[in-house]
This record gives sequence, structure tokens and C-alpha cells, in this order.
Amino acid sequence: MLTSAAVREHALALGFDRCGVAPVGPFPELAFLESWLRRGHAGTMTYLARSAKKRREVRAAEPTAQSVVVTATVYNTDKPHTAERSGPLDAIVSRYAWGDDYHVLVRQRLDALADWMRITHPEPFDARCYVDTGPIQERVYAQYAGIGWIGKNACLISPELGSWVFLGCLITSLPLEPDTTPGIDQCGECTACLSACPTGALVAPHELDATRCLSYLTIEQGKSIPEALRPAMGRFIYGCDICQDVCPWNRRAAVSDAPEWLPRAAFDPADALALWRMSDAQLTSLIEGTPMTRAGVARLRRNLAVALGNAGRPVHADDLDGETDPARPSVADPVVAEHVAWARARLMGTN
Repeated sequence: MLTSAAVREHALALGFDRCGVAPVGPFPELAFLESWLRRGHAGTMTYLARSAKKRREVRAAEPTAQSVVVTATVYNTDKPHTAERSGPLDAIVSRYAWGDDYHVLVRQRLDALADWMRITHPEPFDARCYVDTGPIQERVYAQYAGIGWIGKNACLISPELGSWVFLGCLITSLPLEPDTTPGIDQCGECTACLSACPTGALVAPHELDATRCLSYLTIEQGKSIPEALRPAMGRFIYGCDICQDVCPWNRRAAVSDAPEWLPRAAFDPADALALWRMSDAQLTSLIEGTPMTRAGVARLRRNLAVALGNAGRPVHADDLDGETDPARPSVADPVVAEHVAWARARLMGTN
């Protein structure tokens, strides 16, 4: 018979840094989603409300579920281009998006784990894998699989690895023995993440108002970014790591040497002006195969305009032209043009 210990051992052999097994619940943390949605914290992410029932109960998504195998993969590298360590015109990209698309790579490993389980177990069983793309609250199951706890910054924090980890879930009909000790909250009295958030998106410990979060604003927000929040974006053009950068548990976070998580050359570091001057085709090629494809070129150019408006000097206003350019049709997008106008006015001191 297939054992939890054997599953964990093989998961590590496949390249995962941690693996645990959780029961299917119910867990009180799963119910928090509904009140979070009622408070309007999801913004335009309406898919969360549509799938809320499945996110509340894993068997609503996978009826035969008996166990949830959870994996953690470290993506932290030795090139942390944080706001404090970058140049004045360096755009900042959340480190999870520097390299290859984790959805693809982690899913491949999970599929390999599921294939091995099917070969090893004598009887047929159901198994389905998710990597941040399905109606599964991965952080909750990671906590009950003993990998870590949900921190005050709403991220899963592992006491050994820190929070720079990708989570994956393999939901199976096998009644595997769960880990007996869930992750214990070790944030204590620390509120560094709440204090550091530039937009006040962490409205309470463990509670994130996504509509104020820089990750939401730069990725999920499809139209105009609220003008009052643009100065707080600084030079972030995709995502935000501030609440993780300041977390004491990440001072000793594990570091990965896996080449797939290292930044691509254009993000090592990311020159905001150089990126702005690229054609749409060049930007498309640059983000191909990375998580940044979720934002797309027009949204990325919108974010670059804001970053240059925040970080540049008056001389850079001329670079932020809104003229029609066959190679950069995204510049003429009404939303992009609005942010270009805002950035130019900011650089010239007229707004």
C-alpha cells in the first residue's frame, strides 16, 4: 500500500522542498473566504465569488477526495532586487515572476508525482493536481499538512523555508495518513508587514484588501489604477514583495539555485526606460513563458508609465510620449494614455 511517508520521500526526489498530507477538512480557515468576499476585498476578481462553494469544501470540486498532498517549492534566489537594492530607474518585478512560469513547472512535477503514485499503488484511485489555478485554498491545506502557517501578511510561512515558496496540491481519493501537527502561528506580536504596506492593504492581521494591494493593482486591475494609489506604487511594475521582504522569517529564508527561478536578463535588473522603449513585440517576447503573461503588454506598459512617473526626472517626460507608433500600439490604448498623461504631469510637477 502507498504510504504518506513514501509520497513525501518521492516528492522530495522530484525536486519539491517540502511535502505534507492534509485531511480534506472542514477547517475554520476555509470559511473566512465568504466574509472576505462580502467586505468587497476581491475587487474585480469575480471568479472567486463564482467558485466560493468549491473553495469552501474541497469535495465540492473533487467529490471523491480523501486526502490533499501539498508541496512547497522554494523560488527565492540570491538576486533580491528589492526597492532598497536597485537603482533609481530600475523597475521592480515581484521575484516569483522573474523566471519561468511556476504554474507549468510545478504542475509538471505534481503530475509526475501522481503518475508515480498510480504505478506504486495496486488499485485505481482518483488524483487531480492544482497549482494556483483551481478552486482550492492552498494555504489552508499547506497549514494542515504541517508545512507552515498563514502569516499576518496572508502568505504561507514555513519556519524552515520562509514564505518564498510556490504551493501545489494533489487531491486524491486515497485515504493517506495526514500529518498530525498543523503549522503553528509563529508571527507573535510582530506587525512589520502591516506597517510596511505602502497602501494599507493589510487592513488587519491575516486580512488583505486586494483592491489596495500592489499585486492586484499591477496585475488584476484591468482598467485605470486609482489615482490616489499611484504614488504608492513606486517603481513596482508587476506584483509586490514588500510584506515578505520585511518579514523576519525571511531573513533566514531558504535560497534556491534552480536556474528556472533566476531572473531573465531584462529583469536583472529591469531598466524602466529600456522596457518602455521596447516595441510591443519585444515586450511580448520578453514575458513569454513567465507569469507576467497574465498582465499582458498593455497593462505592463501602463505600470511602466506609473513607475517612470514616480521615479524619473523631468527630462524623462519626453520619453513618455503618447504618439501613435506602429511598433507600440499599446501606447495608444486609452488606459495607457491616461497613465502616461498622469506620469508626464507628475514629472513636470503639474499634478
